[in-house]
Amino acid sequence: MTKSVSVRVTGVVQGVGFRPFVYNLANRMGVRGWVLNSAEGVFIGAEGQAEVVDAFVRAVREEAPPMSVVESVEATEVEPAGFADFEIRESVEAPGAMTLVSPDIATCSACEAELRDPGDERYRYPFINCTNCGPRFTIIEDVPYDRPVTTMRDFPMCPSCGAEYLDPADRRFHAQPNACPVCGPRLYLNAPGVPDDFAWRPEVETVPRANRDADVERARTDAIVAEAERLLRDGRIVAIKGLGGFHLACDATNEDAVRTLRERKHRKGKPLAVMVPDIVTARELGEVGPAEEELLTGTVRPIVLLRLRRPGCAAPGGSGAQTGFAGDPSAPLTAPPSPASPPPAAELAADPPGAAHPTVTRLAPSVTGPLAEVGVMLPYTPLQHVLLADLSVPLVMTSGNLSEEPIATGNAEALERLAGIADAFLLNDRGIYSRYDDSVTRVVGEDVELVRRARGYAPFPLTLPFETPVPILGAGSEQKNTFTLLKDGYAFVSQHIGDLENAETLAAYGETLALYERLFRITPEVVAYDLHPEYLSTKFALGLDIMKVGVQHHHAHIVGVTAEHDVRHPVVGVAFDGTGYGTDGHIWGGEFLIADWRGFTRFAHLREVPMPGGSAAIRRPARMALGLLAGIDRGLLNHPGTQSLLARITENERDVMLTMIGRGFNSPLTSSMGRLFDAVAAILGVRVDADYEGQAAIELEAIADTSAEGSYEFALVGSGPVVLDPEPVLRALLDDVASGVPSPAISSRFHRAVVGAIVRVARSAAAETGSPDVALAGGVFLNRLVLGGAVRGLSAAGLRPLTHRRLPTNDGAISYGQAIVAWARREES
Repeated sequence: MTKSVSVRVTGVVQGVGFRPFVYNLANRMGVRGWVLNSAEGVFIGAEGQAEVVDAFVRAVREEAPPMSVVESVEATEVEPAGFADFEIRESVEAPGAMTLVSPDIATCSACEAELRDPGDERYRYPFINCTNCGPRFTIIEDVPYDRPVTTMRDFPMCPSCGAEYLDPADRRFHAQPNACPVCGPRLYLNAPGVPDDFAWRPEVETVPRANRDADVERARTDAIVAEAERLLRDGRIVAIKGLGGFHLACDATNEDAVRTLRERKHRKGKPLAVMVPDIVTARELGEVGPAEEELLTGTVRPIVLLRLRRPGCAAPGGSGAQTGFAGDPSAPLTAPPSPASPPPAAELAADPPGAAHPTVTRLAPSVTGPLAEVGVMLPYTPLQHVLLADLSVPLVMTSGNLSEEPIATGNAEALERLAGIADAFLLNDRGIYSRYDDSVTRVVGEDVELVRRARGYAPFPLTLPFETPVPILGAGSEQKNTFTLLKDGYAFVSQHIGDLENAETLAAYGETLALYERLFRITPEVVAYDLHPEYLSTKFALGLDIMKVGVQHHHAHIVGVTAEHDVRHPVVGVAFDGTGYGTDGHIWGGEFLIADWRGFTRFAHLREVPMPGGSAAIRRPARMALGLLAGIDRGLLNHPGTQSLLARITENERDVMLTMIGRGFNSPLTSSMGRLFDAVAAILGVRVDADYEGQAAIELEAIADTSAEGSYEFALVGSGPVVLDPEPVLRALLDDVASGVPSPAISSRFHRAVVGAIVRVARSAAAETGSPDVALAGGVFLNRLVLGGAVRGLSAAGLRPLTHRRLPTNDGAISYGQAIVAWARREES
């Protein structure tokens, strides 16, 4: 009996070889019909024997290409049409319809093998790809996904590539970015003294001519790559165009080169990511467990935060050994002991005597500074594979921008904006539609956590636990900005945009939002925004002529977590971060909320203290320490434990700050836990001035000696809301400083105090909610000691800690929480 069905497949099914897969599956099984791309998904007409057609429909889901994500396969029986064979039909547009778009995919093993094979026509070709790998999101202008709507439309395929593209048996069958040295994108090198043919010039046509001589083109490419490698070996800084923008690269083992890069980029203290040739080198630098290895070698290849190998630790034990409390919050932390002060990165990366590896790569000390972690990634583009294999040393690979600016994407843009940083520019003529930073991940316990969500993850959406009748935009926060678009049952959380602190980044925000609206056919009718009146994202939202919903910052943090878990009832929310505009106009950041998706009550918060100089106190933790001491008890300024701090502050600055605090002038009150960490770091002399947000807290965590015993304890004062008072912690801490207790032990005791307070207050708040659920969010929970300790302590207390799984715990998830709150309030009305 003949059966004919019409099939619609939804999910990430374009740009992943789905049509070739269906074509080959149908021919293998003897099914006749057709397949095509549409803006609504992949559509199939299938005809054949009834049992064969039924098996074919099952196989479409069960055997789908590895890079696809099949969300639904809907088959409807129709009248037979008498098809003679199976064909791939032209794509069709469906105005207003939405389809999902694949993220960019790291070079697959088959392409890697061709890249290394001297006998292959694509040997060392920097733009090799196939249906299983290569650029996707960064080259797409619109859907359905076909070459004419990508930046590859400028490169007509040569006869050889065209034959591959049309051959159902070929791995490049219908691979839209397919190219080779004859017809595809080219490398260019703009550097002093290079031949004219190497350089990219905007006034000269750079689209490749058809039918270049392959041997001549390979020789030119090899010469360009060799010169770029020579520059890197000589300690030069090279701007390299990648998938979603430029990297600034230098030899990560050359201290002079790294310092020069930092100076030119104005990136004083923030750690730098490194790219290594292979997993063996990654293990030489940091602790790589099974989860880390899977991230490093998988199809996404994000930056993975690894714990630097310490002297005496030859094991590839992995950072999966979660730090934190084992049950009793007063128990010692379970991580291995830290040294009294962290040794330089070069020493940390060195092999201990008798270790398994005979040689070990040593990073320049200023790659990581005093931190105990290093961000590591493996090559994910063909050019990176070639460079790293030839050089055999790690490269610093940091975003191609001046600090706080958006990453550069175009050749002319990079030559202008990065002229004061890079010594040379390794360019290409494949266009980029969407800026795309590297994603950053880490492993805590057995869980993979996102620190920055971008390449490889966006624009794949989160599936919502509901469907929204109207499209909603969450505009996001000021720092680590993303936006979120809700449509139907999806939440499209953008890639990391950056800190919205200048016109350039705001322009990039607007461009990326317009791209998402076009790709996914979304026109927002509601916008949710942060309550802070000076945030550029808030001003952007308020300028839109649609319904507006203001959402408090920390409420958005908590709802972002609970929505990921589809927990709609009231929960205890612990939101610890640096800055968030409160409903009372004060700066919040140490909050215990009882919250559902619609609203919240403030159950408890950290005691408020002044921030002398406002945002200047963020950049100078010594000021925050003065605000803490004076806000708690001015008499503490005479405590012997403060003398080291006061010695780092001029008498004039101290008098001015104390006068400002006393008069309440430019000294806003804050309940921020992040600022408390800053103040403690300053008191201990860890960091009195900060080069970037959170640096003092990060370095305070880095020095913690988790083998040291003891803990401080916060006081809980009053009710409605309860005030978490740090005065007992501060007094005990100052006594320890005066008594000569080492700073690493004091840091550990302080971390224990914070975790103990989380557990105590959460237990009390949970009694009011009647639920064991406790959501943890905010940048402070990037601290492994705080997060690990809180999760263990809450679990031991019979509570259920909830954390982000697919979004960062920092402000990168704010837009998602905002959009969920807007949906919930609209539903309620």
